[in-house]
Amino acid sequence: MAFTIRQLQYFVAVAEFGSVSAAAHALSISQSAVTEAIKDMESDLGVFLFDRHRRGISVTHKGHQFLRHANTILASVSDARRAFADVEELVAGKLQLGVTSLVAGYVLSDVLARYRRANPAVVINAIEDNGEYLEHLLIGGELDVAVMVISNLRDRMALQSEILEVSPFRLWMPLGHRLSTSFSISLADILAEPLIMLTVDEMEEATIRLLGALGTRPHVAFRTRSVEAVRSLVATGAGVALLPDLVYRPWSLEGDRIESRDVSASLPIVQVGVVWRRGSTLSRAAQDFVGVAQAQRPFRQR
Repeated sequence: MAFTIRQLQYFVAVAEFGSVSAAAHALSISQSAVTEAIKDMESDLGVFLFDRHRRGISVTHKGHQFLRHANTILASVSDARRAFADVEELVAGKLQLGVTSLVAGYVLSDVLARYRRANPAVVINAIEDNGEYLEHLLIGGELDVAVMVISNLRDRMALQSEILEVSPFRLWMPLGHRLSTSFSISLADILAEPLIMLTVDEMEEATIRLLGALGTRPHVAFRTRSVEAVRSLVATGAGVALLPDLVYRPWSLEGDRIESRDVSASLPIVQVGVVWRRGSTLSRAAQDFVGVAQAQRPFRQR
């Protein structure tokens, strides 16, 4: 039996809220309906989308992979509906857009492509910079919206955000690495390895803070602002990396294999979202951008 659009919506809601009961409440349906939909999807796909444990549920690695496809499908459905909606006039004007380095190529491209198709007359001026500076520009009214990592948003009182992507940290290692066959990988295991450190969007700070909780600073073999450089260095055995699943790809540019494994510890979760100044009157062009972005994550607003 093929899964339905409604089942996809239920799945995305559970993944977003991390709870069947919270998802059911948001959707105004019974918990049993959500549970049954998830079971049917898992049976249809032949994989487990969630791990069930005493504290609740968490999305599996396969579940995170499917979540990207589910959001793409739901976004396409939203685009189709928008295409046939009655539109009084073509939206024009300018959109001042900010983006942080990590998300520019992994989240923004899809949202921006969909926005351009819906609003071809809008002129988009984009700037790439760090999150702190983008927050400054948003609060000052120099940017309409920004797509950025919002896990550590500094001024939540002045800014409003909508989650677009939720991604857990995982361990990257080369093919055949000694930890790849371990049943359980601990933070202590990682401390014994040289680390390849990505330095954009506070990735280094999050990793150092996580491993520093063990009382020892990790051995950083290489620091870089390039995700592709991390892939190449990890794949060729220069070290391992702790990075969000959002940017994981199984191959380096040279064609070498990269393994990815869960770690038996509470690792950070990276949230990527669209951000705008709270209480501001957004232009029609900016409203439409937020609307296109929200279509990917329809169940949670901050």
